[in-house]
Amino acid sequence: MTVMDDWVTAVCAELDLDPSAVPVPAVLDLARDVAHQVLRPGAPVTAYLFGLAVGRGADPADVAARLGALAGSWPVELGADPADPTAP
Repeated sequence: MTVMDDWVTAVCAELDLDPSAVPVPAVLDLARDVAHQVLRPGAPVTAYLFGLAVGRGADPADVAARLGALAGSWPVELGADPADPTAP
């Protein structure tokens, strides 16, 4: 097991969730895409929104694909906020 596996298992136990239902690679890929193509602080917020959508019954693969495509098509001029010290 990896540290990520251990962490997900512990968090799932704390929240009474099934760790096998957690699409870790999809969440990490989505967070990476948002952080690099939109803005870094958008990554955890997007992961939270992903979780809300999935919690309401949306398919995780579909949500990840849709949000990944949105991040990939995000206009470069909108992705950088010079006032944001955490911006890429």
